[in-house]
Amino acid sequence: MSATNLQRQQEIWKKYHETRDQTIKEQLILEYADLIKYVAGRLSIYFGSNVEYDDLVGYGVFGLIDAIEKFDINKGVKFETYASLRIRGSIIDSIRELDWVPRSLRKKSKDLERAYSELENELGHAATDEQVAGKMGISVEELNKTLREVNMSTMISLEDYLEQNYEIGFDILNDDEERIPEKRIELTEIKDILTESIDKLPEKEKLVVTLYYFEELTLKEISAIMKVSESRVSQLHTKAIHRMRSKLERQKYILLGS
Repeated sequence: MSATNLQRQQEIWKKYHETRDQTIKEQLILEYADLIKYVAGRLSIYFGSNVEYDDLVGYGVFGLIDAIEKFDINKGVKFETYASLRIRGSIIDSIRELDWVPRSLRKKSKDLERAYSELENELGHAATDEQVAGKMGISVEELNKTLREVNMSTMISLEDYLEQNYEIGFDILNDDEERIPEKRIELTEIKDILTESIDKLPEKEKLVVTLYYFEELTLKEISAIMKVSESRVSQLHTKAIHRMRSKLERQKYILLGS
């Protein structure tokens, strides 16, 4: 962003902070509308064709409005970072309120994760679709259908999993901050497991993880780079996350000292 645009945004924020004028608020919504599209584009990796992109954008608008109303310009936090979290939360909350994920689908997700975990523990390397399907007693076609379904049911990324289970985020891979010794050791162990997990992923799954988590691209952008359909990218993402989560789960009690 140019210095001129940044200064203009700061002036708009200052005016809104002082007046709470609705016209200025609408100006801010338009100013950051592209942020909604970006977050919706990122989250669409979980839904494929099952939820329309425009619906995700619509749900995200509420998050942007909430972010604008609650943002404190004096805290030194970048608005885009704060708003992205609010928009993401708004979209996910809206989808969950629809309650279209049956309990049986949540069980399938657990069964799938267990199959990856047990197989890869036995084999010592990434399991193929045929091996996973055989382990679950289903055909490869049924496995692919299950992957599409559970991708929607979990609605949880690797960074969410890490935050919920280890009180950290995916940025630990690039985190050099000073920490207390025991926390630094724990982070180092998790970092090593994650790095090893990513390295052992099949090439296409590794590429999806890299483009999504490190390059922070949208589903559409990843699809264009890999020259495969968006539904295929979603499927590869689901496989990768289940493989990595199963490996992290096996190490969880060791890492937490249980």
